[in-house]
Amino acid sequence: MHRRHHDMGGLPAGPVEQVEHDYAPWEKKVDAIMRLLTDKQRKIMTVDELRRGIEEMGPGIYDELTYYERWIGSVTNNLIEKGVITVDELGRAMEEAQARHAEAAKAVCP
Repeated sequence: MHRRHHDMGGLPAGPVEQVEHDYAPWEKKVDAIMRLLTDKQRKIMTVDELRRGIEEMGPGIYDELTYYERWIGSVTNNLIEKGVITVDELGRAMEEAQARHAEAAKAVCP
């Protein structure tokens, strides 16, 4: 049976850190985005599609990303696949966000 990189079932992986922690604002936003997309009335995306997108990530990227980074990567790819957003729209939105971030940083540290 072929095992994907993310499938650690039964393999030694070390201890699991079981401590509560505060979530960064962007992590909370990713969770909110997923809740909105999977809402029963909207049903733009399913949790199974989220999982598929995460499981399709290759070993390099999967290991480099954090939990919520994997989520937003999967969400983004699913929305592009479904035609909800385009790569160009995503690129423009990312540029706008980077510009806002740069302006905010200038305001804090002139």
